[in-house]
Amino acid sequence: MSDYGRPVEFGIFPTPDAARTEHVIALAQLADREGLDLVGVQDHPYQSRFVDTWALMAVLLARTERVRVFPDVANLPLRLPSVMAKSAASLDILSGGRFELGLGAGAFWEAMAAMGGPARTPGEAAGALDEAIDVIRLMWSGERAVRYDGEHYQLTGAHPGPRPAHDMGIWLGVMGPRLLDVLGRKADGWCPSVSYVPPPKLPDMQRRIDDGAAAAGRDPRDIRRLYNVFGAITDGQTGGFLVGPPQMWVEQIMALIVDYGMDTFIFGAESDDERQHQRWAAEVVPAVREEVARYRAAST
Repeated sequence: MSDYGRPVEFGIFPTPDAARTEHVIALAQLADREGLDLVGVQDHPYQSRFVDTWALMAVLLARTERVRVFPDVANLPLRLPSVMAKSAASLDILSGGRFELGLGAGAFWEAMAAMGGPARTPGEAAGALDEAIDVIRLMWSGERAVRYDGEHYQLTGAHPGPRPAHDMGIWLGVMGPRLLDVLGRKADGWCPSVSYVPPPKLPDMQRRIDDGAAAAGRDPRDIRRLYNVFGAITDGQTGGFLVGPPQMWVEQIMALIVDYGMDTFIFGAESDDERQHQRWAAEVVPAVREEVARYRAAST
């Protein structure tokens, strides 16, 4: 596995804590002000202490000017893909093209069932996510009416629209072989978290995505590779993976780009510490951008 040569981007991963909404907004504004690219928001509707992710994302887009916002990743079992497609397109239009769509197959099934959602098996969850990609694309198609007859989702002459303001991709937060293949064949990005997919697991998963892309006649370089990363930026010695001073972060993120093929990094700090996010934006991100430019120039 090696560098795919895609543009390298950076973002933050604030917690949608109902008790700290102004702090979350301030972090998004910090990202906007400091030139970061993305704000990713987890989507767990069954979590009692979280505000609704889609309502929060609308507010974040309204309170920022440049940064893009996306669900990291959206909870499909509790949200119809046809309606989610309309919500995503609407937020994109209202923000001038600053919304992206991340999708997940679901987890914490007991909690979702307690809210009236489905309790799917792993196979059912994978099948539903596969179908959801088709449904969402149909709802963005601009056609007069669309039909879809799937096992989990149906469209019976639905009227699509509106279309997103920009060519919005669909990014998947998936790990299993079946869905990695689906991603390669028909999605636009991969957004795993380091806590579930540590670096040693990346190469095999990347190969599965690439094989799926090749089987569908797609260029694997067209697929974005995001990584939700968590750690601590310190002034002391290295304390392990993603725990240490800024230069250590630069070196380890460069390895993730050059050796593991990742291209976008969404940073989450313990307790959503504002100082950590400031250091990420001011001390780590610019240095990585410079190092990537230097590396790629030398490679060519």
